[in-house]
Amino acid sequence: MGLVLPPIEAYQVQHLPIVKAYADKIGLVEAINAVVPTEMEVDPGTIVLGMILDTLSGRSPLYRLEEFFAHQDTALLLGKAVAPEAFQDDTVGRILERLYDVGTMKIFTACAVRADRVYGLDKRYVHFDTTSISVYGEYLPLAGPPDQPEPAVPFTITHGYSKDKRPDLKQFVFSTLCVDRAVPLWGTPEDGNASDKTINNTLLSDIATFLATQGVAPGAYIYVADAALVTEDNLAALGDTLFITRLPATYSECGRLITEAVAHNTWEDVGVLAHTKPTKHRPVTSYKVYEGAVTLYGTPYRAVVVHSNAQDKRRQQRLVRDIQASYSSIQSTARTAEQHVYFCRADAEAAAAQLRAVHTAYHGMEVTVEAQPVYGRGRPSAHKPRPMKAMRYHLKTHINTHTARIARLEEEAGCFVLLTNVPTAGDMAHSARDILTVYKDQHGTEQNYGFLKDPVIVNRLFLKKPERIEALGLILWLALLLWRLMERTMRQHVDTTRTPLPGWDKKTTERPTSFMMVTKFAGVIVVKLGSQRHLARPLSGVQHQYLTALDVPVTYFTLPPG
Repeated sequence: MGLVLPPIEAYQVQHLPIVKAYADKIGLVEAINAVVPTEMEVDPGTIVLGMILDTLSGRSPLYRLEEFFAHQDTALLLGKAVAPEAFQDDTVGRILERLYDVGTMKIFTACAVRADRVYGLDKRYVHFDTTSISVYGEYLPLAGPPDQPEPAVPFTITHGYSKDKRPDLKQFVFSTLCVDRAVPLWGTPEDGNASDKTINNTLLSDIATFLATQGVAPGAYIYVADAALVTEDNLAALGDTLFITRLPATYSECGRLITEAVAHNTWEDVGVLAHTKPTKHRPVTSYKVYEGAVTLYGTPYRAVVVHSNAQDKRRQQRLVRDIQASYSSIQSTARTAEQHVYFCRADAEAAAAQLRAVHTAYHGMEVTVEAQPVYGRGRPSAHKPRPMKAMRYHLKTHINTHTARIARLEEEAGCFVLLTNVPTAGDMAHSARDILTVYKDQHGTEQNYGFLKDPVIVNRLFLKKPERIEALGLILWLALLLWRLMERTMRQHVDTTRTPLPGWDKKTTERPTSFMMVTKFAGVIVVKLGSQRHLARPLSGVQHQYLTALDVPVTYFTLPPG
């Protein structure tokens, strides 16, 4: 008899075992199964994990889930052998509807609470932001029986202000709360034409109750949001809630504070806040702050004027355009005046006085009167002076630039104002530097939207029911939760051990990202011989460094749970 070899299979697992490890760390599958009962053959937690793995694998559209898992080691990645047919469109659709019926916020909260228990998330700063997500298709309102009212929908897909610069497409709005290095704690879709100001007001009425369920006492956190927070209703709704936001430039007090700060010139130097090294296209940015006060709608607040040496490009460009327009205007006036001929000095002096009074915001004029003799016709004699018939007068102009004013305006263009009620003394005291540092972390929340708005995912939001899109949003939020937990763990490892990780271009980095980690594990292949699994090639030293920083054992690549 010939020797029978076990079947040999090869799977390109890349970084997906690491994602599975983090799902196991927070008990994601168990948390979902505990709140989403079902009699389906494959439990909903496993289906959700499969969709998360697909989302973090390279963003395959949902209708290719079955095809995706036809080429994956499901026993290794899902913890159990699951046939690819379990991820067919109908099954996934039913799971999405079931997730919506149970409540997407309830499910996400259950997973976020487990993540908090494992990682002890810092919830002192709660960052809020929104973004619009464009979708393709008609997305008509759902119609019920003729004699019945229209069925309620979680949100309306419609035209609205598009932050993607796609007003031709319908959209819905994602809003989110994040804590501790941009880890999402809460998220929900909103109507496509929902206003940030309205969403803020709605959320503010529930935020204290919501955070209390997460173990955050009133007054023990600071709410951080963008300038849309600043309305009379929102500030009233905040009550005693501590907050940090940006004062919109549309408020006259914003310009007053900036002018005051530049005039006083008593800045406190903050220096560089960035953790990453500057590059050619991203030069180092240094900050300085000035603290003032402002009263809005009868209530006094702290105001921190921030100056950045990088300066606001849009304001700088607007200032440059204004200066150019100013120069062109006064230059045109000067040229016209210089072409005029005056027959007496008195008239010329009067015109010069009028012209000296002409000025713009950035330029003024010096004007002198020049006399020009007029001689008779014919060749002048070599023996006697040329006789003068008359005297004419012209204006000579010189345009002056108000350099001091322009320098002041350039400095003002690099300023913005932060509004806050955070105290300067006590347990929650923050200096002006602290206020700026906390607000700059808002950028992490905005980066989350780059993840959620990946064109391959978002442009495939073909699901015709808003209920399914809300459930799909849950999948994206859970994927984002794991993504940020991985990044948070790596950065904590670097901070604790003072050991940077290999980054781009063979350079080390103290700010590793999850995407950076993904590139390090590209091409990792697991070979399966019967029930045994082996790596096609041993992991490299760089890959072992990342696994150490992630606190993930290498056995996740070769040993299924159990």
